[in-house]
Amino acid sequence: MAAPHLPPDMLLVPALLILTAGAAASADFLPQQPEALIDGQVMAVCYSGFRRGQHPDRGEGAKNPSREEILEDLRLLEAAGFRFLRLYDSRENSRTVLELVRAEKLPIKVMLGAWLDAETSTHGSCAWVTEEVPADKLAANRAANDEEVGRAIELARSYPDVVAAVNIGNETLVDWNDHRVPVDRLVGLLQRAREALDQPVTTAENYAAWVRDAKKLAGAVDFAGVHTYPVWENKTLAEAMDFTRENLTAVQQALPGLPLAVVEAGWATTASEFPEQASEDSQEVYFNDLHSWAKANNVTIFWFEAFDEDWKGDAANASGAEKHWGLFDLDRQPKKAARTSLPLATEKD
Repeated sequence: MAAPHLPPDMLLVPALLILTAGAAASADFLPQQPEALIDGQVMAVCYSGFRRGQHPDRGEGAKNPSREEILEDLRLLEAAGFRFLRLYDSRENSRTVLELVRAEKLPIKVMLGAWLDAETSTHGSCAWVTEEVPADKLAANRAANDEEVGRAIELARSYPDVVAAVNIGNETLVDWNDHRVPVDRLVGLLQRAREALDQPVTTAENYAAWVRDAKKLAGAVDFAGVHTYPVWENKTLAEAMDFTRENLTAVQQALPGLPLAVVEAGWATTASEFPEQASEDSQEVYFNDLHSWAKANNVTIFWFEAFDEDWKGDAANASGAEKHWGLFDLDRQPKKAARTSLPLATEKD
């Protein structure tokens, strides 16, 4: 599952990081070699698959989509031209995706995820962590994280024909999230995965965290997996691509010689947090602009996300941005970007 993204007034990236990123971005992004593309793909998509009334485990068990529903989604995404999906964990749904891709001989590859829970409390910096997380809970999370990375390794080894890359952790280095993991601990988990696997390994992080922790992360990953969200940081559509390029240039300059991929970028179509910017028209423009830039610069983009998911965000706010990032709505109907820009001309079949 995707991590929550914060509304602009909560996206508290320290000023020092913003200044560092801005200074590093004074030059232009240097186009990568075609070999930097993950599995040779330019446009990929993030997939969780939870439908109306479904949700991941929030403490009382998950309500997962059925195999039939997941297969329906995979066939829809195949028809849309997507050949590369990002999954967020190594649990039941992800295993089912891998099983179905192989069994149905679908022309799809996967970047498999290992979801990491909090190993340090972010009470005081994360808006929805309202009290200190007990030490025994953090210790239990640490053990669970070790198990999750083990599952990711096992699945990647079992499905080398489907798993093209592995991602360990999602936005674990930022203080404004509820599942922070210390960078040294994350590096250890990344090294464990790299030593065990033939597939390239990364972690998925906000661009500013990559800049801040570049020296520690550089030797632990095969490529930088970057998140960039202009609309969450008060950027208009007219400013969006310049901001995206600045983010990626900052990471590229902080990690010279290391390939990078954008493992989350998107545009919400409805959002009470930024209603003037959220629309299907704007999503279509940003999708096409990002795709064109990525092709020209040999950067793999995982668009966030395939389908709207109503379990995310505030249950009382049906217009909350978290629920409306999909290229397809909750009922699998295509939004404007999907209608006008898909199917993709696939780069590699």
